[in-house]
Amino acid sequence: METAVLSYRSSQVQYCRFGTGQKLILCFHGYGESSASFQFLGKYIGADYTLIAIDLPFHGKTQWNEGLQFSVADLVAITETLHKKYCDGTQRITLLGYSMGGRVALQLLQSLSIQIERTVLLAPDGLKVNFWYWLATQTYIGNHLFEYTMNHPGWFFSLLQAGNKLKLINQSVFKFTRYYINDTAVRRLLYERWTCMRAIKPNLASIKKLIRTHSLPVRLLYGQYDRIIRPERGEKFRRGIESFCTLHIIQTGHQVLQEKQVNEIIQLIES
Repeated sequence: METAVLSYRSSQVQYCRFGTGQKLILCFHGYGESSASFQFLGKYIGADYTLIAIDLPFHGKTQWNEGLQFSVADLVAITETLHKKYCDGTQRITLLGYSMGGRVALQLLQSLSIQIERTVLLAPDGLKVNFWYWLATQTYIGNHLFEYTMNHPGWFFSLLQAGNKLKLINQSVFKFTRYYINDTAVRRLLYERWTCMRAIKPNLASIKKLIRTHSLPVRLLYGQYDRIIRPERGEKFRRGIESFCTLHIIQTGHQVLQEKQVNEIIQLIES
């Protein structure tokens, strides 16, 4: 494993390289995770592939000093720099994104489609617009309410508990949300991460058109028991691009990016 830093504008973007193979995979981790999430893959496919995993803003050891702004142009510039460094910018690449990283991969598929060989999405965010995320990040009032709530979470926690008792919120979502509002530092990071990533919002209609035009393979992997990101989102996305997009469901929850699922992940990368 190689750890390195890319200087970008005023920021220091950390990334890890796993493997030394000729084929290049760009990897994007989930919320609250880091580039290290992909380390196990290097043990299995590192002879054939070079995996470059980036610590996204406010994650891992990346020092993001551009405020709460991470634009599509920033994402593309960082990606193209690494692309040129590790394969002179000419070889087509595979995108691998897990959860929030799936949304990042979809944005790159939209922005750099002619440079993409295939896209592998593991329980990906970005295939459905969550109303609360949209309100908190895409509207002025919603973003200020979001910031206020992260500083004064009592009212929201009471509302969350009431929704859980009335069975309006399932237990998995309740536990997931409660974790992120119980700790001051965690709440602050939640606000910074969500707000910073708000410009990464792939246009699914455009992406599906590009997939058909360029015959781009897309592989979707979901956990059958995932209550955070349901496989139904992938089924809806596949409509109209079935010849290029496959969907696979395995016996797990949201944590599909684990070594015990390595065979399923590798199969999607190579199929």
